[in-house]
Amino acid sequence: MNELTILSTFAVGLAGALIFGYIATRLKLSPIIGYLVAGIMVGPFTPGVVVNRAIAEQFAEIGVILLLFGIGLRFNIKELLAVWRVALPGALIQSTLSTLALASLLHWMGWNWISGLILGMAISVASTVVMALVLAEWHDLHAKIGHIAIGWTVVEDILTVALLLLLPLIFSPGTGSGQNIGWILGVAGLKILGLVVLVIVLGTWGIPWALERIAHTRSRELFTLAILVLAVGIAVGSAKIFGVSMALGAFLAGLSVSRSDFAARAANDALPMRDAFAVLFFVSVGMLFDPKSLIQAPLVIGAVLLVVILVKPLVAAFTVRLLGQPVTAAIPIGAAFSQVGEFSFILGTVALGLGLIQNIGWNALVASSIISIGLNPYVYAWARRFSSTKKFNAKPAVQNIPQPIQPSRCILVGYGPVGKIVHRLLLERGAEVTLLDLNLDTIRRLRDEGHHALYGDVLRPGTLADAGIATAGSLILSADIEDAAEVIRQARLLNADLQILVRCAHLRDAASLKRAGATVVIAGEAEVGVALAEVMTAGDELACNLAVENRETVRRILYDTSESTAEKSRSREKNSGKRPKSKS
Repeated sequence: MNELTILSTFAVGLAGALIFGYIATRLKLSPIIGYLVAGIMVGPFTPGVVVNRAIAEQFAEIGVILLLFGIGLRFNIKELLAVWRVALPGALIQSTLSTLALASLLHWMGWNWISGLILGMAISVASTVVMALVLAEWHDLHAKIGHIAIGWTVVEDILTVALLLLLPLIFSPGTGSGQNIGWILGVAGLKILGLVVLVIVLGTWGIPWALERIAHTRSRELFTLAILVLAVGIAVGSAKIFGVSMALGAFLAGLSVSRSDFAARAANDALPMRDAFAVLFFVSVGMLFDPKSLIQAPLVIGAVLLVVILVKPLVAAFTVRLLGQPVTAAIPIGAAFSQVGEFSFILGTVALGLGLIQNIGWNALVASSIISIGLNPYVYAWARRFSSTKKFNAKPAVQNIPQPIQPSRCILVGYGPVGKIVHRLLLERGAEVTLLDLNLDTIRRLRDEGHHALYGDVLRPGTLADAGIATAGSLILSADIEDAAEVIRQARLLNADLQILVRCAHLRDAASLKRAGATVVIAGEAEVGVALAEVMTAGDELACNLAVENRETVRRILYDTSESTAEKSRSREKNSGKRPKSKS
């Protein structure tokens, strides 16, 4: 396997995802469908370009690790424990009934019970990747619906790990006695417990201590690198040392970092890499699909899809309702489970190797996975709207109602000398201020004083969203920020009605910031000119009486001149590329 093979797999996979994802979006379909189609097109079962599936799966594994690490970052351990009484019995009941339902259907179709039960266990597990993306699209990931659903999948992951240990012990030729099985399960349980304890210890002392020292270097690259090392390192260590899946290890790693002051910044630093690699997960799933299986085993695929898209959601919704949750939560949670994913393939691969299922079962698993993943966003959207109707006498979930803009809510970026003055003036006028800064000591001090302060880099995607930009009335960039124009554009996308006040050092930058969407731009050079003009005319009685008018006149001259200069400069650049017309 050479370097060119690796790079071509990465390039072709991403390019295919981009092309078909764009087409799907233009057709008003979920981009996930486009990613899956891209995988089918570059897979071994269709003509044309074929990429290396093993390499694609390795890239996809990185995406799964980063995604689950990000989910863990956003989860509070107390919130996770609060839904455990629903997630634990819910996962057990839903997995059992879904498994029995598919096994019964397949037995009626002539399968033996063991093969039916194994395939039923595989499809009873939902894809955390798909679930997280769909929940996030509806802003449910960090609400109670998301807490229950993700907690549920964590239990399913642990059950799958136990099954992966049990299957070779029970069905491999010459395996040991029941005592050996009990011993293996006991050791596995102790390993999982040891991992949880280790993650708690690291999250309480080790990780915050290390990240704080890295943060003090003020190096973005080092901090991002540290987050990657934590996510991938703990995930791989969990698999190698404790025998659990890397996905579960990554989730626990995220939980450990979530207990520190660095959770928001860590999540935003990992976001761009996570999205790129997570796309390759869907591409790698598409590569497994053989379109011929739709013709070879339509009844088996239909039976599997029936259980995945209908039986699983109904069982999950009924179980959630039985455990005391309202209908408005039960229906969406059930719909979130109408798909199968990564753990299903792991379990299916082991079962196929042991001869517990045949190729027809494997193809049915892959086909149902692709179809259910493609349909899941629409199933969830329908369930979300249906659960919010008047029929259930409940209002739509609060987190999905567009909240009104709050003029008195302000996001202030930077707490230097200017930021301190602005912060004090805003508080004196009764504004609710959220401060963003990269100085950890400042953030901690402000929090101790009772102020709302967030440690994060405003240049990272997601930081403004974490600060509540969607419902803020104004954004003030009190520091001279690199790439401020991009920050302004992102803020405008998140909140079109936002008042944006920006500080910059040079007049030459003012015009571009206004074009980016700034409401007010204050350039240091211009304000120095205003101050000098006031000093020079301080003894002039007439000038003193017209001080305000003079200030505005000086500002208008300076800013208008700056904009005119910038416009001329752009015009020269544009015309410099034109060739003079030839005389004929």
